[in-house]
Amino acid sequence: MNLYVPILVLAVLAAGFAVFSVTIAPFTGPKRWNRAKLDSYECGIEPTPQPVGGGRFPLKYMITAMLFIVFDIEIIFLYPWAVAFDALGVFGLVEMVLFIVTVLVAYAYVWRRRGLDWD
Repeated sequence: MNLYVPILVLAVLAAGFAVFSVTIAPFTGPKRWNRAKLDSYECGIEPTPQPVGGGRFPLKYMITAMLFIVFDIEIIFLYPWAVAFDALGVFGLVEMVLFIVTVLVAYAYVWRRRGLDWD
């Protein structure tokens, strides 16, 4: 149990900081509202008008999010594999090559569908 005490202390400190930040922010922040603060921000350009119902969301954002998730999962699997590479032997190498080929197929599909172009 002594091994988990630092982790529990860190979790309690993190949760306490989060709760403290959320509860104290409304009382300490400035309250000067103006039209510019209430407008949506689009990298310094004038905001484009949106329909009342919200309208359709561009598909490119979702493709980028899916790509991020695919490569994030790849890193999650590559790191433990690299740590235990000696113990896995040839079987681990073959499995990782198959996994990377699968990820590269997804990457090639998105590239061919022009999912990486922002124009």
